[in-house]
Amino acid sequence: MEQVESIGVEELEKMASRMYGALVKAVVDVRLGRVVVDAELHYDEEQYLLETGSAQSDLWGVNLYPDSYGEEDFIEFDSMINIRPAQGNNSRDVEDEDARESIRRIVGKVVHA
Repeated sequence: MEQVESIGVEELEKMASRMYGALVKAVVDVRLGRVVVDAELHYDEEQYLLETGSAQSDLWGVNLYPDSYGEEDFIEFDSMINIRPAQGNNSRDVEDEDARESIRRIVGKVVHA
């Protein structure tokens, strides 16, 4: 697991092949613009960010599909850590479009070809 400020698609592909084959789990802090990748569980990445200054309400779990880089389905907004009824998010999906857009923007700055 690592916090990344910049990562290439090739490195994501290597991570995916070591873990799940097609995807890399990531957690994004939409307030601080931080991204953690390459853990077996979103929970582990979430805990790392919480221990290093992030707030729970700002963290969203996603899956990155390196083979779909540049396409709409590169980011899958699906994680157990996203279930937060108190924040109005009642499913594993990131339901708030503003949060989705922030995630897309942050991941777009961090991940490159």
